[in-house]
Parts: sequence; structure tokens; C-alpha cells
Amino acid sequence: MIKLVAFDLDGTIGDTIPICIESFWMAVEPYVETFLSEEDILKTFGLNEEGMIRQIITNDNWENALDDFYAIYKKMHVLCPQPFEGITELIKELKDNSATVALITGKGKKSCDITLQQFKIERLFDRIETGSAQRNRKSEAIKNLLNSYNLHSNEMVYVGDTISDIVECKKAGIKCLSVTWGALPMTIHQLEQHNQGNIFYSITSLREFLMKNLFSIQQI
Repeated sequence: MIKLVAFDLDGTIGDTIPICIESFWMAVEPYVETFLSEEDILKTFGLNEEGMIRQIITNDNWENALDDFYAIYKKMHVLCPQPFEGITELIKELKDNSATVALITGKGKKSCDITLQQFKIERLFDRIETGSAQRNRKSEAIKNLLNSYNLHSNEMVYVGDTISDIVECKKAGIKCLSVTWGALPMTIHQLEQHNQGNIFYSITSLREFLMKNLFSIQQI
């Protein structure tokens, strides 16, 4: 039975990926001489903002670009003022039923805080694990949570929207629940290929699965 549910942030809790990409492009564009495509930006995902920017800007200008990113990202949140409809209610329901709810994101702490404050959910999670400039550390974060809460791998699930989320979950030995409400059709097809049987096309269907499989002290 599930005792801990960890959520991804971008594309899972809110439709923030478009503003992440645009903010990143606007921040680094003044400091690069070559054209930067969306594909170039997406290749840096998995690292936090410092790591992403340093993949593109190898001189000291990365620090200026990072400062610019935070300012731009905060302003651009007007385009994504709230989470996906129903996701906050789902998290609250999980907590009301005695589940531990965590956030594991590749974002850095500062940009994570910007989004959580904008969404008014900064106090909603029992534990928050943010990203690294050196590596995708989601599997490490998952293992930290398993150890901290003394859980077996079948007592935790991760809710994410990318292939890399599936890979990181496999490294940590837990099930990844892949969600599609913020994904492009091509990404959905890839998720279906790599995580068959664990795809959720609506928050309602995810809720039904979680509540059916949730451990609750109320059931003891």
C-alpha cells in the first residue's frame, strides 16, 4: 500500500514548462553568439537553473544570466498564475488520508520557491527536494525519502511527466506514475511506450488510483 506520494513540479503540478523555456532563453540569449533552439534548452533539463545555464554559458557571464533568469521567471508567472485544476485538492486529500506528500523537482530552490509562492502551496508539502547543478538527483532524493520515512520501495510512488522521471524511479526501485495533462503528443507517445500500464490522462484518474491504493491509519 502507498504511504508516500512524491510529485514533480513543472508539467505535473502546473503548466510551467513553457515559461521555464522562455525565461531561460531570454536570460541566456544576450550572452551567447549562436542561436539557441528549444531543443538545446530541453537538453539541459534535469539540472537546476545554475547547471542549465552553465551548460550553455561557459564563461563568468553565467552568473549574470542566472540573476536575469530569476527576475524574468518571476515576472512571467503571470502567464501561469495557478496550478492545474484539481491538483491542489488531490494533494490535500492525500494528506487528509494520512499520506506523506513530498515534492521532488529538478528546479533550484529559488525558482521552486517562486512557483510554490505563486501557486500558494509553499506549505503544502511534508518534504521538498530540489535539484543540483551537477546532475539529475531525483533518484537520490527518492532514496533519501525512503530512508527518512523508513519505507519499502513499494510504499512510495512518484508522479511525473517525463521519460527521465521513469528512469530515475527505476534507479531508486519505485513505481513512476506518468501523467500527461501537461505533455505534448509526442511525449505522451513516448511515455506510453516506456511506462505501459502506469499512464494517467486526468487528475481524476490519478486520484482514483491513489485513493484505492493508499495506506491510511484510518483503515487500521
